[in-house]
Amino acid sequence: MTFPTLPTERLRLRPLRVDDAEVLHPVFADEELMRWWSSGPHETVAETRDYVAQNCEGTRWRTWAITTVQDDTALGWVVLVRSEDRPNVREIGYILNRSAWGTGIAREAVNRVIQYGFEELGLRRICADVDPDNLPSIKLLKALGFQKEAHLRQEWETHIGIRDSLIFGLLRDDWLNVDPKI
Repeated sequence: MTFPTLPTERLRLRPLRVDDAEVLHPVFADEELMRWWSSGPHETVAETRDYVAQNCEGTRWRTWAITTVQDDTALGWVVLVRSEDRPNVREIGYILNRSAWGTGIAREAVNRVIQYGFEELGLRRICADVDPDNLPSIKLLKALGFQKEAHLRQEWETHIGIRDSLIFGLLRDDWLNVDPKI
């Protein structure tokens, strides 16, 4: 299956490219942004380049760079990760440059990838794994119709210590009933 570009009214979600690393480095070097990520802030552009390259080449995931229709510069990304043993289930993740916070871009981008997952890939479920203290991400997921399904205690050992994890899920049938779809 081809890896499509996903348009919205304001955005163009296109496949992530290795040459996005330089503009994404400030995102991945930002200590506050990376607080809830699975790895710590990046020290060098080379580290970001390696990380971006891994996300371009993975066979279990599709990563879209978030760009606007006016500018092809990556502001962040949205990723869908395929489960090894559940073919119609994906995990969604996202990160966005703080310069775009509060603009609705994250909601628009994540919603578009959800739409693609349910309508084009035929998924039955999309889930997200979120740190309990990542309140903006939890708010976004709830706004998009996700429901909290689990609280996993001491699930992750990260750069900020051992952390709990909240699992949010969205079923295709529930998504069809979310209003509005943006």
